[in-house]
This record gives sequence, C-alpha cells and structure tokens, in this order.
Amino acid sequence: MAVLVCISGRVQGVWYRGWTVGQARELGLQGWVRNRTNGTVEALFAGPADRVRQMVEACRQGPAAARVKRIEECSAAVPAEEGFRQLPTA
Repeated sequence: MAVLVCISGRVQGVWYRGWTVGQARELGLQGWVRNRTNGTVEALFAGPADRVRQMVEACRQGPAAARVKRIEECSAAVPAEEGFRQLPTA
C-alpha cells in the first residue's frame, strides 16, 4: 500500500520532516518527505497497510511543536527506491 499525504498547519520550522523520517524508518516504510513552497509538508508512505495507516495517524499529531490543521490523502504508486528519505523543498 502507498499513500501521498499533504499536511497543513504549523508544520515547517518545527522539525516535522526530521520527525517523519525517524517515525517512517522505525515502521520500516519506504518513501520520502519534503517541504512545499506553499507552507505544507508532503510525504509518500509505502509498506504494509497497517503500518502506513499507523504513520498517517501519527502525522495528525506530529512532533511536539507542530500544529496540524489538516491532512489530505490519496493513493499513490509504490516507490522504486528502498528506504525512507528527506527530499529538498519543491
């Protein structure tokens, strides 16, 4: 299973990407996370459905300084690359 999520709120400048990388790696997920120029954070999570769901739910809270207002989610293709990484802002 793979999902693309767009997280809005106070999610930049609060260690959201670094937190996401750590959480996703702990769950053994593939994918990536990046800041968007519009102030949101975008992430692709791929792996077993229960772990992907767990990660999306964790993103609703995020790290301590974050204030998540909304998460938009849609299906995505499983990435070809192994592991989980942080990408540059797009």
